[in-house]
Amino acid sequence: MEKEIASGRPNFFGEIGCWEERTAVHEAASQGQTLQLQQLIQNGASVNTMTVDSITPLHEACIQGQTQCARLLLDAGAQVDVRTVHGSTPLCNACAAGSPECAKLLLEHGATANPTLTALTATPLHEACIRGNADCARLVIAEGAHLEAFDIYFGTPLHAACIKQHVDCAKVLLNAGAKVNAARFHETALHIAAKEENKDLIEMLVEFGGDMYARDNFGRKPIDYTKPGSPPALCLEFYECNPLSLQQLSRVVFRRALGGKTHEEVVSRLNVSQRTISYIFYH
Repeated sequence: MEKEIASGRPNFFGEIGCWEERTAVHEAASQGQTLQLQQLIQNGASVNTMTVDSITPLHEACIQGQTQCARLLLDAGAQVDVRTVHGSTPLCNACAAGSPECAKLLLEHGATANPTLTALTATPLHEACIRGNADCARLVIAEGAHLEAFDIYFGTPLHAACIKQHVDCAKVLLNAGAKVNAARFHETALHIAAKEENKDLIEMLVEFGGDMYARDNFGRKPIDYTKPGSPPALCLEFYECNPLSLQQLSRVVFRRALGGKTHEEVVSRLNVSQRTISYIFYH
């Protein structure tokens, strides 16, 4: 009797698709079976069918980095910004999977680089930085991804990159104009780098203007989270005892004056030498 009642209920969700378990379209998209997927589409299969947790075939293709399948789905009318029950868009999945090809394709089809943050998901830029996918980070930044978007768990994308110790992603963010001293409940990226005992991150953050004297909710400076005598501690001690040079300070002030416009393509238009440009971007 319960089965009859359940089967009689409408299973459509708006005009996007229907709540189903994984379909043949989901499977083909996930496994990169382009010929099978093309045949299913030609035979009238819905490209926007959802599982009970609102995962579409496009999500599946992007999770696995199946660019050709994603292209077939989008050309057949797949919703580019559809969200799972947890709030993830296909672009979030592509950035998490480290597929710049899928990310570029989605952006070309109008995917938003700044979907609304939810309590359960982060932005595509956060996802790229959490997973250490610098190429995906560059792509969404070029499309206007918010550098200071705040996730309730990770904080800003820079915080996320530092928590996961992805130096390349942190560098991409800083070169794009991310605020080096942005606080996550009074905790800066430099506090995080010190906690993770990552000397490379510490050096880069300080060179980009990271405040060695910033205090968190416990009144602690970054150096307070290092082990006495350890390389990170010695690094911070050196910077505390030896202020940045005039050259280094000039770089910090210059970048600060540019604000969020410190993209290399912008600075490259200035009438300065390539050596100066490389110095500005910590190459």
